[in-house]
Amino acid sequence: MSVETAVQPAKKVRTIPFYRLLVKNLHDPIAAFEEVGRIVKGELVRLNMGPFKPFLVTYPDHVQHVLRLNQPNYVREGMFWDPIKPMIGDGILSDGPNWAESRRLLQPLFTAKYVDSLTDAMSRIISEQIDSRIRPGEPFDIAKKTAEIVQTIVVRLFFGDKISKEDIAGLIPAYETGVTATAPRIVLPFVPQSIPLPGDRAFRNCVKTIDEVIYPRIHAARAELDESKNVVSAICRARRDDIGPEGDRRIRDDVVGMHGASTETSATALTWMWVALHAYPHVAERVYAEIDEVVGAGPVQPSHLPDLRYTEMFLHELLRLYPSGWILPRLAKETDVIDGVTIPAGSTVVLSPYLTHRLEEFWERPLEFDPERFAPGKEHGRHRWAYIPFGGGPHQCLGKYLFFIEAKLLLAGILSRYRPILHAKGEVKKRFASSLRPDKGLQMTLVERTRA
Repeated sequence: MSVETAVQPAKKVRTIPFYRLLVKNLHDPIAAFEEVGRIVKGELVRLNMGPFKPFLVTYPDHVQHVLRLNQPNYVREGMFWDPIKPMIGDGILSDGPNWAESRRLLQPLFTAKYVDSLTDAMSRIISEQIDSRIRPGEPFDIAKKTAEIVQTIVVRLFFGDKISKEDIAGLIPAYETGVTATAPRIVLPFVPQSIPLPGDRAFRNCVKTIDEVIYPRIHAARAELDESKNVVSAICRARRDDIGPEGDRRIRDDVVGMHGASTETSATALTWMWVALHAYPHVAERVYAEIDEVVGAGPVQPSHLPDLRYTEMFLHELLRLYPSGWILPRLAKETDVIDGVTIPAGSTVVLSPYLTHRLEEFWERPLEFDPERFAPGKEHGRHRWAYIPFGGGPHQCLGKYLFFIEAKLLLAGILSRYRPILHAKGEVKKRFASSLRPDKGLQMTLVERTRA
């Protein structure tokens, strides 16, 4: 297949009766997407959802066209984005001039050089979190515990003392609600905002909680306007000329966007990490063996990271099969042509890393969990846009490098001391939300590892 933008006879696009698949998989909507993926095999199609008929874009060439080659035409508006805009605001997770300005302000905090300068502090914080939050032999909710640890790591690293433990405790469930309560509006994007749907009230309450935490921190940082090396102070200094409620809102959107971008992918992916170790014991044994050899009894240090090669391969494969951003909708501003298919202005295109990562044309045995796909040198034979767990193009997630450092430190820190026991029977189902999450209430116990 190829991507073409020149004027040419329009190719007739196939329409899939997606509403029937949703009805068939009423209690597991993601299974409906999986079925579509098996049917179309990368073909550009339309999904018939009644009044709403988005284009599904999964073939790597087509993904590249949307995210890179003609990226300015495809904006973060409409499906998915409009319902969560009251939470994420108009900053780094938006589009247009405000996004460009926010990215310029925040990008220095995510460079490899800056993240590397934080690894010593990160390893200390992770060790402290493991000591304080893990109780061997006691079952716990994996998603909740992972979010607590990741949120604390990010806040301590980037926000200093500007957000307290009590604030973190309030933000964790607020963010959780924010990405799950909008699920009905993702499935029913044609329903006007004026018509209430389940989850709307919970979403409004979560935005209220976030604002009640963030705005006072902004006002305090504005009053001090010191040289503190934390995100809130840095953004306030950079936006010192943005005064009044409008300026406060821009800072709020930057802070919330930065917080969400640096925690959501990590917390969600690291929750699936335990599911994968449970589901693929042969892979788990290799991860355990490498961590035992490299880290020993711990604690994990930044110097261990280069030798955790299989662990990094494991994390890449984890993001292939369980990408946090499993759908990436975009709105076409102007009429475009992709592979002969006309995309009219105002149309929604839905990219799905979840489906792209399962295309048989690009992934041998795509449903099998195999970290060896990411052995050094293997990437040279793979289409650049067949693997997009962090998106791509100008909007690629800033936290990509941070994720792999944080994930390896956390995984090695825990597994150097404990072994996980997942309390799940059969396959763990995926929960329908704006990010790919496991079923609610998934429990796990960590036990002291035995040593020879």
